Amino acid sequence: MSDLSTRPYLIRAIYEWCVDSGLTPYLAVRVNEQTEVPPAYVKDGEIVLNMSASAVRNLEMGNEMITCGGRFGGASFDLMVPVDAVMGIFAKETGQGLVFQGPDSQEPSPSAGAGGESTKPVARKPQLKIVK
Repeated sequence: MSDLSTRPYLIRAIYEWCVDSGLTPYLAVRVNEQTEVPPAYVKDGEIVLNMSASAVRNLEMGNEMITCGGRFGGASFDLMVPVDAVMGIFAKETGQGLVFQGPDSQEPSPSAGAGGESTKPVARKPQLKIVK
């Protein structure tokens, strides 16, 4: 059985749906140490990126990393976003898209439950912010 993640395929599918529908694809990203984005635009450890063809150049959506160039405040910046850091992808105009579960909502390891206490993960409702 393959350990290949479905996440990069789903991101590409929603991106293509947005483009084919004439909508603007936005990517919600949880910034971590592997993420390269302009720090001035990160808020609460997250950033929302406009991924439309008019906003980015040289877009490559691989299975491990999403890379492209963009402009922020008139300055060029190369972006590197690990696929695992993507929280969701959605259409700006409609809000339709896909939100991924974050690493803190995964099932606990078997050793985490030792001691007789229930260690069910606390479900959090994902939140996306539209940046204009």
